[in-house]
Amino acid sequence: MEFSPKLQSGKLLKRYKRFLTDIELADGEVVTIHCPNTGSMKNCQFPEHKVWFSTSDNPKRKYSRTWELMETPEGHLIGVNTGKANHLAVEAIEAGVIKELANYSKMRKEVKYGSENSRIDILLSAADKPDCFIEVKSCTLLEDGKGYFPDAVTTRGQKHLRELAEVALSGNRAVLLFIVQHSGIRQVSPATHIDPKYSELLKEAIEKGVEVLAYGAEISPQMITIKNKCTVVL
Repeated sequence: MEFSPKLQSGKLLKRYKRFLTDIELADGEVVTIHCPNTGSMKNCQFPEHKVWFSTSDNPKRKYSRTWELMETPEGHLIGVNTGKANHLAVEAIEAGVIKELANYSKMRKEVKYGSENSRIDILLSAADKPDCFIEVKSCTLLEDGKGYFPDAVTTRGQKHLRELAEVALSGNRAVLLFIVQHSGIRQVSPATHIDPKYSELLKEAIEKGVEVLAYGAEISPQMITIKNKCTVVL
């Protein structure tokens, strides 16, 4: 996924009201940009450190700039735009990077399913195999050298696990896919210390047949590309 037009950079000042972020540009001007991340962004906000943002030419937008990347004090890069995770997953599947999800002939996105009125991120199908339902999650929380999801209690994520478990029990394939948008994360685990209910439901979902995959990204101000499989530690 290439950034076009090219990203611009600044220095993080603060994030507030959940969706707003103040940054300082190279000339000293302070501007407010949109923060496209609904999570807590725990360990993803480092005031006085470098950020990169995209710019939209849509005249209807109140804030034309969108926060895309954060540089950590250790020099890692984080893709803070959680909305990019689905796009990255689609690209990686189509390119054959995620071997476990290869050899399907049709892909659909945002398909309604489940008893709790959900939408599956990606639905793969083929004539000779069960459908494959894929729920995509963006993982950016790094603690003590390990990646965790979620970074806050997520009732929505809990619902998705229940829905995936139903899919698996029905005979179709159900996959929870973590897209790791943090260059310092090599393994992913459920954040039991943050959302114990999510961890409990994940364990139950796996017992019912849900598969868990994690893939990491190569991140730069020019592009984000899914490259390597990460270890899942439950």
